Formats: sequence, structure tokens, C-alpha cells
Amino acid sequence: MRTGFVWDEWYMWHDTGSAAAFLPAGGPIQPDTHVENPEPKRRLHNLLDFSGVLDTLQEIEPRQATLEELLRFHTPEYVDEIAEQSAESGGDAGDLTPFGPDSYDIARLAAGGVIEATDAVLDGDVDNAYALVRPPGHHAESDIGRGFCIFGNIALAAMHARSERDIERVAVVDFDVHHGNGTQKAFWDDPTVLPISLHQDNFFPPGEGAVDEVGEGDGRGYNLNVPLPPGSGVGAYETAFERVVLPALDKFDPDLIYLAAGVDSGAIDPLGRMMLHSEGYRTLTRQLLAAADEHCDGRLVAVHEGGYSSAYAPFSGLAIIEELRGERSDIEDPFMPIFAELGYQGLQPHQEAVIDDAAEKLDIALQNS
Repeated sequence: MRTGFVWDEWYMWHDTGSAAAFLPAGGPIQPDTHVENPEPKRRLHNLLDFSGVLDTLQEIEPRQATLEELLRFHTPEYVDEIAEQSAESGGDAGDLTPFGPDSYDIARLAAGGVIEATDAVLDGDVDNAYALVRPPGHHAESDIGRGFCIFGNIALAAMHARSERDIERVAVVDFDVHHGNGTQKAFWDDPTVLPISLHQDNFFPPGEGAVDEVGEGDGRGYNLNVPLPPGSGVGAYETAFERVVLPALDKFDPDLIYLAAGVDSGAIDPLGRMMLHSEGYRTLTRQLLAAADEHCDGRLVAVHEGGYSSAYAPFSGLAIIEELRGERSDIEDPFMPIFAELGYQGLQPHQEAVIDDAAEKLDIALQNS
């Protein structure tokens, strides 16, 4: 399997400053390193190098997204504001999204990197791709940054695929622990793009990502949410794939699939309260690859989103990338003996009830597919 890989050292220079976890510095607690910092992604890159996997990946050189590409989703006022703040000393994109000097250009490089990965897959230069970009993108909305995200990396790439590459139907599967609100809003009334978000129920953004958020207008039924209860493990995620994600992809029959590969659904992530482990991520990726093979000649673009444990996020990311390339390395996840035996890893009744509720939405979903 030829797997493309997007990476640039400049991604690590995006500066989120100091914080109390993710809250701005100041107030009654001493600030620490912001939770969205370079280390988890850099350590994933280092693990890919140490394992020898990096040498087997085909480099895809990123570029900065053009203004025209950004404006397919974002408002001119928002883009101008980010550029102006970045040219000074940095600022905040709106909702828990601090950034420093040069972050406008780095965020453009992240969005452009995902577009380049998309083109490489569609051109047949690679079979699939993984974009290890920063800052992340799935929370960014048209006129505001949210949850560490400045520009909608996947949303912009999907719009590029639709407008420039004549791709008719795009699916986005998001298993980040947080709801993919930005992707959902980008395609809320669009029947040509199907966002499917599996996330911790009512986590971030608060009050969003409910199972009854199914789109509107022509896009009604073309948006699916599976808000899993905190503490959900491999059993819940695999069941959600079996009963919601894979049947939805079968009905929608996409020409291209994006994976929003947030690994903050993993055990010991400092922000999430889920219990996935690297083998769980491997299984979910394998199932998505099979769906891509069935529906769109294997065209799958995975894009790194969240994942804040510098100790564990690298092993989860490695498992996803190993599955994409179709071969494991000699590296074994040293946490697996512990995480595989965590209590309630199997499907629980209250989790199954939520998944069944989401599966019922398929009865009204994708009417014209």
C-alpha cells in the first residue's frame, strides 16, 4: 500500500502560549504549557522515524492554502482578522483558540497540506494519505475559531475536491473525542457531503452534537452524530461503526472519504474521558479502509486532529498509519496490557441505547442516495 504523508517542521512552531490546561493565563492558578502544544504530534513523528515506518511513507509536500481556497468556507472578515493579529503579536481566533506570530501562515500551511494530500490520493500518486498537521481544524467555523482550530482543514479540502476535482460525494468520519461542529456547519444543508461524528456526549462545544442534529433543507438526513457516553471503550466504538458508520457509508456510496483522526478518545488523554486504545484505533481504521475499497477505490485521507497525551497519542497515531500502509512495525504498544483490561471496555447497555438511537436516524437519512 502506498501511503502519503504530510508533515512540516513549521507546524510545530504554531504557538498557543501558556495556559491552565486550555484556559488563558491569569487568575488564581499558575499557568502551565497549553494542552494543545507541539509535543504529542512531534513525538508521533519521532516514533514513526524510530520505528522505520517514516521511511516507507511517500512524502507529500504541503503548501499554503490560497485566499480563494480559504474563502470557500471562511468569511473575508475572519480571514483578515487572523492575518492582522498574526502579523502583530498573535491573538485569539475567538473561542479557546490562541495563536502567536506567523500562525496565520502556519494554519494556511495546515489547510493546504490537507488539500495536497487530497490531490495526491485523487491523482493516484498514493493509495491513501495521513496529514500530520497543526493547528487542527474540525472545530473552526466560517467566522470564528474554536477549540484550538483556526481554519477548517478537512472542510476546505472537501470543498476543493467537490469544486476542483469533480468529486460528487464526500464522507467525513470523525472519531475525535470532541464533536466535529465546524465540519457539520460547513455542510449543514449540503447533500453531497456526509459528516459522521462519534464523540463524547455534550463535551465540546457544549450543547452541540446531539443525535437529532441531522442537517436541514437539501442536507436534511446528511449529517449524523453518535454522542457516546463518557467512559465508552472499544466495544462502544466498534458497535457504532457496525450499526451507524458503515451502513451510512454503504447508503451514501462516497467517492472520497476523510478520517478526522483525533486520538483524544484514547485512555489517559488529559481532555477526553473515553477508553480507546491503539488496537481499537487500528480496528476502526481497518474498517474504514475496507469501506473505501468498496466505495471509492480506496481513496481515504486521514487528517490528524486532537490528541493531547504526549505519552500515548504517538502509539495511537502509529497504529492508524500502520493500518493505512498495510503493514505493522516491530513496535509494540507498551500500554496495551493495561488499557485492554480496563473495566467496561465492552459495550454497555446505556451505550448501546445511544447507538441504537443514532442508527434509527438512518431510516430518514440519505433519502436521495
